[in-house]
Amino acid sequence: MSNFKQMALQELTDQQVRFAPPGKRREQLQKAERLIAELRPDKQYPYQYICFRITDYRPDSHPTLLISGEDLEQDLGLFIEEVARSMPAVPVEAEPEPVLTLEQMSQRLNVSTKTINRWRKRGLIGLPFLYNGRRQLGFVPSMVEPFLAANQQRVERGSRFSQMTDEEKDEILRRARRLSRVGGTLTEVTRRIARRLGRSPETVRYTIKNFDREHPEQALFPSVTGPLDADAKKVIYDSYRRDIPVDTIAKRFQRTRTSVYRVINEVRAQRLLDQPLEYIPHDSFDNPALEAEIMAPMPEVDKFEAKRQELKTPKDVQPELAPLYQMPLLTKEQEQHLFRKMNFLKYKAARRRDRLDPSHARIQDLKDIEDLQDQANSVKDLLIRTNMRLVHANAKKHAGAADNYFELVSDGNMSLIRAVEKFDFSRGNKFSTYATWAIMKNFARSIPEDRKRRERYVTGNEEFFDAAADNRSDEQEQLQSAEQAATRVNRLLEYLQPREREIIRMRAGLDTHAKGMTLEEIGQKLGITKERVRQLNVRAMKRLRDIAQEQHLDLP
Repeated sequence: MSNFKQMALQELTDQQVRFAPPGKRREQLQKAERLIAELRPDKQYPYQYICFRITDYRPDSHPTLLISGEDLEQDLGLFIEEVARSMPAVPVEAEPEPVLTLEQMSQRLNVSTKTINRWRKRGLIGLPFLYNGRRQLGFVPSMVEPFLAANQQRVERGSRFSQMTDEEKDEILRRARRLSRVGGTLTEVTRRIARRLGRSPETVRYTIKNFDREHPEQALFPSVTGPLDADAKKVIYDSYRRDIPVDTIAKRFQRTRTSVYRVINEVRAQRLLDQPLEYIPHDSFDNPALEAEIMAPMPEVDKFEAKRQELKTPKDVQPELAPLYQMPLLTKEQEQHLFRKMNFLKYKAARRRDRLDPSHARIQDLKDIEDLQDQANSVKDLLIRTNMRLVHANAKKHAGAADNYFELVSDGNMSLIRAVEKFDFSRGNKFSTYATWAIMKNFARSIPEDRKRRERYVTGNEEFFDAAADNRSDEQEQLQSAEQAATRVNRLLEYLQPREREIIRMRAGLDTHAKGMTLEEIGQKLGITKERVRQLNVRAMKRLRDIAQEQHLDLP
């Protein structure tokens, strides 16, 4: 949800972030900062005048829009914050002016870092810089001095508020030391001391953290002064995915809820960046005017749905072949539209992902990227399901008497999936032509290899073995039965909550194919008691039996 009071200012912000060169954006930040200093809350300002002051361009849009000074101050603060965040990070050595970090800026003005971040929403400009290869926020004098000159009273008031006598600091540290010894977290200790002494929680927190930073050997909360390593971040993320409450995670790692959420977003963002994301580019992707056309439903979607409703699976067909009778074929126009839409969604996800900084990832940005990928996968799934007949048609042509038909189909399905990802829709060809070639090429390689592997075990005494009675158990049948049992179990486990599902898997050794873990081992891994693991296991097994009974399934 947008925080802008006026949509016109949000549109202007998006335009500058997307299209303005970095040098131009830096000039606009300074102009917006000067404009904020001139605002009066009781006055109204025309939108076209605001746009001209920032961009030197007077648009034709919104000719009658007037914005109050109060709303404009908030929206210009958001404009500065968004545009500054979009600036490319340059090495600090390449900046001609001296650069102050967030902590150095906090010490210079004698206020907390949280106050500095709050002032950024009121016009204080901070730019991204590279410090030893790491992206960090920095402040340069030419962009800081105008804000300080226009907000002298606010800066002085913030400085006075942060100043404390030595007696007050000693009292805060004394109470914090006593509470930390009995197991209190930094957040709990901060709130209790703030209520008792009548100070703000941020002032108390700043005092404690400043002491820990200056006296690491006597730190009251040593575990929160250093950064978390990669393993700890992974544990936090996995714990969150297992539905362990954030408060529990924060207490375990002696961190605030905000820090835990920041770590979760960082790991989530890094995993998004690590995922392969390839797409077939097209000239229309860079034209915003064509986005509505690309994202529209495919042509004749009503006729497609009507045909799909009319399709019926024959009663005597094998279950493995049922999907062939559930989806109608696509026309060439429908194929072209879906392939362009799928690749456009991947293109948008890739563009957003390229701007993603794991250390400063926002939840909404991550959700937008994941939504785009989910939409692209939905389109991809539709293309695969509507073309599965190609696989079976080619498998019938190439399957010999000694070949396993369904193994060929499985192999062909992998070729179909790769063909959907690699097909260049802009060349105007039908997908079936490209996919058939890909499937046949795969069969031409895999079928001879499979036959050669079988021929290696020919003994020369086949007549003797054919005449003798075979009382051995069918290994293929046993494997197939085991696979079916595993499929039934996995299907049943989907009805459980994530933590219950994980307990069942660890208890039964489903993932490791080894002996299952004990209740105590599971409890240690999940951070809960052995008795709680037993209760969850009993509840989950009862639920599985009830579901199996309802669906007339036999538990293996």
